[in-house]
Amino acid sequence: MLVIENLHANVGDKPILKGLSLIVNAGEVHAIMGPNGAGKSTLAHVLAGREGYTVTQGTATFDGKDLLDLEPHERAAAGLFLGFQYPVEIPGVSNLLFLRTALNAQRRLRGEPEISGADFMKKVRTESAVLGLDMEMLKRGVNVGFSGGEKKRNEAFQLGMLEPKLALLDETDSGLDIDALRIVSEGINRFRSPERAVLLITHYQRLLDHVRPDYVHVLADGRIVETGGPDLALRLEAQGYEGIAA
Repeated sequence: MLVIENLHANVGDKPILKGLSLIVNAGEVHAIMGPNGAGKSTLAHVLAGREGYTVTQGTATFDGKDLLDLEPHERAAAGLFLGFQYPVEIPGVSNLLFLRTALNAQRRLRGEPEISGADFMKKVRTESAVLGLDMEMLKRGVNVGFSGGEKKRNEAFQLGMLEPKLALLDETDSGLDIDALRIVSEGINRFRSPERAVLLITHYQRLLDHVRPDYVHVLADGRIVETGGPDLALRLEAQGYEGIAA
């Protein structure tokens, strides 16, 4: 599904990614861990096509397409979703309007018919119930007046509504209390399927207690320096990155 080979990327004139390679197959969940400044968020932003990041070398393909040659909206229509570390507020645009507009824009780019109002609201009720979001919250401006945990639950709601092929989740567990972490994890686990994949960026092993990854990767100084299973995350939690992030 996602194949990254020898990816180098700068923020301004500063090199951040320095030869990163990774393969994510459909049906897999990969966790990316590593010290601050290692390039974890940069990886997510480069894949999503965020402005300010320059790829200087390497390739990234998604379902056989040159991902780096696509505009951000084309990447989204192809099935890529980015969950932000710090979700932004969009005053004046309700969650429901935002999501229906985004969903139909993606469908048009794929040559699919727009979703009907009835089908859209049926899906809204199903997904929001799982994540504990009431209708009044969904009528608000996107993330306006939401707590940190509510913003992350709202992103998990967007994930369920848009049903992408690949979810890039940048520190989804950041700022969540125990109950919110469990709820958001349930949303991620509902998303898992043999046709989809997840790339989780996290600092903490606690998320991986709820969302069991197939692979855990350590990213340090712009490249992946070690790969293992869930036990690797436990070892990092106990010992830190000394001796690994070399």
